[in-house]
Amino acid sequence: MLPSPSPSIRMRAVDLIRKKRDSGELSREEIEFLVSGYTRGEIPDYQMAAWLMAVWIRGMNRSELAALTEVMLCSGEVLNHAEIPGKKVDKHSTGGVGDKTSLVLAPIVAAGGLTVPMISGRGLGHTGGTLDKLEAIPGFNVNLSLEQFRRVLHECGMGLIGQTAEIAPADKKIYALRDATSTVENIGLICASIMSKKLAEGIDALVLDVKTGSGAFMKKEEESIRLAEVMVETGKRMGKKVVALITGMDEPLGWMAGHSNEVWESLEVLKGRGPADLRDLSLDLSAWMFFLGERTKDVEEGRRLAETMVATGQALGKLRQGIRLQGGDERVVDEPERLPQARFRADVTSAAAGYITATNCEQFGTALATLGGGREKKEDKIDHAVGLEFHKRIGERVENGERLVTVHYNSDAKLAEAKALIASSYTIGESAPAEKRPLVRRIIGA
Repeated sequence: MLPSPSPSIRMRAVDLIRKKRDSGELSREEIEFLVSGYTRGEIPDYQMAAWLMAVWIRGMNRSELAALTEVMLCSGEVLNHAEIPGKKVDKHSTGGVGDKTSLVLAPIVAAGGLTVPMISGRGLGHTGGTLDKLEAIPGFNVNLSLEQFRRVLHECGMGLIGQTAEIAPADKKIYALRDATSTVENIGLICASIMSKKLAEGIDALVLDVKTGSGAFMKKEEESIRLAEVMVETGKRMGKKVVALITGMDEPLGWMAGHSNEVWESLEVLKGRGPADLRDLSLDLSAWMFFLGERTKDVEEGRRLAETMVATGQALGKLRQGIRLQGGDERVVDEPERLPQARFRADVTSAAAGYITATNCEQFGTALATLGGGREKKEDKIDHAVGLEFHKRIGERVENGERLVTVHYNSDAKLAEAKALIASSYTIGESAPAEKRPLVRRIIGA
């Protein structure tokens, strides 16, 4: 193991890359040198990318993880919403295909009396980002200044924005680089990225939705549990109430993927309709937010409150208000056809008869990105109109030639490639799986 450089020795990025490559432990000062230098533009993309890959391969211990989280958190302003009465609570998902719960639960929880200061990210890897979904709403501005963000929070109890120049700027820059260099799926990097953003929001409590399965970054449940435990521990160490739900991502959440499609489906849930899995998970997450935010005495009461906010239309009204305050066209709430629409449709059909026993959910996200619904490079633009509409779930029977997925697309340049990916994502067997596991697998930190 290489020794840490003494203060009299000038640090160099190349030495710290080598040190981590060779399984060395970096000090807080060394991590701060790398992160701060990259944030200021003094360390180039290629050196930070090399260090991220070394971390991805060699990992970080708890000391390094705590240092990285703190350095990224302190790279910008840590918000304080003391002028807004009541508890401030947020939720974060580690991401999957069709994961749109933020668009549902933020208005539910704000309508129920808590404040939701949500700082979100863009699409990462095969997953869609909350910011990208929101920008499918014409005019919606996720780039509010901190002053504007506070004004929106004070007026309607929720605000959904991206990282400003003031909030965790180190994470904003590193986040995009990880996506473009295949260094996403690492527990330490995921934890530092999530917690630095979330702890900068000025929240009292945080509910984590940690995905597991073929469509998650953490494929194995034990890895998801480990990530959840690390994030819960990090949050509690910083004086926050934190709970993590381990939830399944072996198939898409809901029936829709793609930015416009997912906004439309979120509106359906807030109108009391929509797919059962998306509705139930959104209510579960809202219930925990109400409980940790001390709005209800237990989780069961929190779920009843969440159901009431939907049934009475208060959550839908809160979303309409939030869209208006952030410059969006609130008419999409009642007229979702105002969202961007793809020009063409194409079906992917089953090549055999039988039961769907499994899906490679990640490939659905990759297919969507191939059509323009995701990024291969951090500079890429998103096509909000493209999407996937799923017609069958695991355990259901399908006939030869029956429709599995409808592809919404604007260009046929990569349609064949996307359709092939989707078709190969389904496993068809002679009998249905013996049992279907619950969507919520385990709760950490309760």
